Amino acid sequence: MIEQQANGLFAALCASSSVLLTGPLGLDGDSVGACLALQYILEARGISAVVAGTPSYRYDWMPQADRMVPDVDLRDDYDAVVVMDGDRHRLTPQALRAFNNARVQAIVDHHGSTQTDGYTHWWLQPNIASTCQMLYQALAGWGVPLTKDLASHLYTGTIFDTGGFRYSNTTPETHRMGAALLSQGIQAAEICNRVLIECSTSSLRLSGHVFSNATLHLDGQLAVGRATLDLKHRFNNVDGDLEGIVDKLVHIIGVKVAFLLVERESGDIKYSLRSRGAVDMADVARELSPQGGGHPKAAGATVRGPIDKAEQDAIRIIARLLP
Repeated sequence: MIEQQANGLFAALCASSSVLLTGPLGLDGDSVGACLALQYILEARGISAVVAGTPSYRYDWMPQADRMVPDVDLRDDYDAVVVMDGDRHRLTPQALRAFNNARVQAIVDHHGSTQTDGYTHWWLQPNIASTCQMLYQALAGWGVPLTKDLASHLYTGTIFDTGGFRYSNTTPETHRMGAALLSQGIQAAEICNRVLIECSTSSLRLSGHVFSNATLHLDGQLAVGRATLDLKHRFNNVDGDLEGIVDKLVHIIGVKVAFLLVERESGDIKYSLRSRGAVDMADVARELSPQGGGHPKAAGATVRGPIDKAEQDAIRIIARLLP
């Protein structure tokens, strides 16, 4: 079944005159890695493909990243649009317009909460570590050789979604893939530094404020952080500055669940939800918003403000679900 999904999508893309590859608002390591990897794969077969988005400083070094097209510059008339590592409900308005106009409306994703409705083609593998691992497993069947640039893309997405092979979604197959990617001569340590460890001065200052003002709830089992617009403006934060903050909150001793509230210019509040396993965060995300979802230990949702109400709503849901 999975092979049929992957090959059916690939055949549809190879028959398309133009392809747009996009991901959720605020591309993370797996979504940008998967988009750039599939662009490379398609272009190896002579298919024109565009990747939407503006990479943050964590990803602007990646091969082909300088060719990414900002969402505001996207056309409306791509023959095929593929949502990578997310779903159509979390696209920017420009990407969603292109998706709605496309003949092929596809998704490639590994989140268990993703549904197939609204797509002409889908390739879903909820029990795999990353969308990049999905692409890696399809390479041989598609007749595309693994190269150094392609390995860099796939390694970026893999280390992001496994936390550098530290998370429980890491399997023997994930390590075997990692070994194959390393054999291409990629700079694995440098990729890990750029994606997972390095941060900007503005990120350091924001993180310090979030950690200093984090609150504990439910007898210390829940940690909550806030990244407000005021803080963003005060520290001149840019894309990429928030990555990793919520993962530190959930690893406070005694904490089982954590979430970070991110205030956006639009008035929306974005939740980054994490769990050590006591609560299924994909369930929490779906209760917060019909478009919320993700993995049991890492999920997200977006709602309208105010931020105080968003915090209380999540605390109430988590309190009911904590054993």
